[in-house]
Formats: sequence, structure tokens, C-alpha cells
Amino acid sequence: MPIDRKDWAQRFPEFLVEAETLLAKSEECLSHLQLISNDKDAIDCMLGTLLKLAGRAEALALEAISEFSLHIYSLLNLQQDHVDLHEQALDALRDCLTLMAWQLELVDPKTGQLTLDKSEQTDLLEAFAAQMGQTSFEPKMVSKRLLSSSFTARQA
Repeated sequence: MPIDRKDWAQRFPEFLVEAETLLAKSEECLSHLQLISNDKDAIDCMLGTLLKLAGRAEALALEAISEFSLHIYSLLNLQQDHVDLHEQALDALRDCLTLMAWQLELVDPKTGQLTLDKSEQTDLLEAFAAQMGQTSFEPKMVSKRLLSSSFTARQA
């Protein structure tokens, strides 16, 4: 169902505040991981914030933000049992979060458009995947069903 522009314009400022809060929480998780490498609670926190951000972005049809968040989530979640978040992996993850924060600032508040070349997202995701021990990164389309079921499960 398409989003009503008037409704979107009213909901967007609230989304921005929540997105900034979620990114700040992700940064806290990242800082914790720099102190205590591979801490399961910090990783779970990061996964939860990424998934929540993706869900909120998806609800406003901000696909670039939602997909980017889900790709980062997927890389962390695939490796959760065998995580090796060494310094270079954490730096690559920080670069992804920094780009996402920057992209949020570039969303047109009137139209919701985010004009960007996805190559920077792809480059950062490939760098993060390589640091996570993945031989290649292939952006998978994470289904909306997966997003909603994972989001619901994490909220419980």
C-alpha cells in the first residue's frame, strides 16, 4: 500500500529522531565491542537495533536505509555463532554505521527521496563481509516476511 505523502511528512521527523537514537545505541554497542570483543549481549543489542531501524525505515518506504540496515544485520547474524569482531571488522562496521547516519541526513524531508549511488553502500558492505571472513558479499534480498517475523520476535 502506498504511503500517503501527508502522513509520511508527519511521521518522518519522528522517524529521524528514533533513527538517530537507534544509531547512537548501535554506536554504544560498537564501543562496548571494542572493549570486550565478541560480547554476545552487545552483538544481540546491535542486531536488535539494526532490525528495528530496518523495520521503521521500511514502514516509511525508505528502502535504501532499510536494505542497508538489513544487509549489515545479515552479515552479523550469519556470523553470530562464530563471530570474530576484531579491530578491522569493528572499523568496517563503524564505517557502515557512519554512512547510514550520513544518508539519513540526506533524505529529502518533503519527498522522502534519497538520491544516492549504492556503490558506496556496496563497497562498505563488501569490506565488512571480508573482515567477517566472507569470501564475497552478495546482497540478498531480505524478504519483508523475514523482516516482520524477526522484528516481532525481537520485540517479544
